[in-house]
Amino acid sequence: MGRLPSAVRLFGIGWYFAFCIIVGIVGGVLLDRQVEKEPIFTLVGLFLGLVLAFFGGYIMLLEELGLRRPRQEDDQ
Repeated sequence: MGRLPSAVRLFGIGWYFAFCIIVGIVGGVLLDRQVEKEPIFTLVGLFLGLVLAFFGGYIMLLEELGLRRPRQEDDQ
């Protein structure tokens, strides 16, 4: 099967960014409620979500721009 069009791949990268950040924040808020430490885990979750979104998105954008070869699956 061929590659998806660029617009669809870029849309997916945007969703990846949003998903990472939202999951980090929601996870932090839930942990804050459990241990009653209001802003600590929310900020940690936000930071981890941003870091994960940045590095994952960076790699996906490099592949999309053709600056890095996409991952190949072994067909053995």
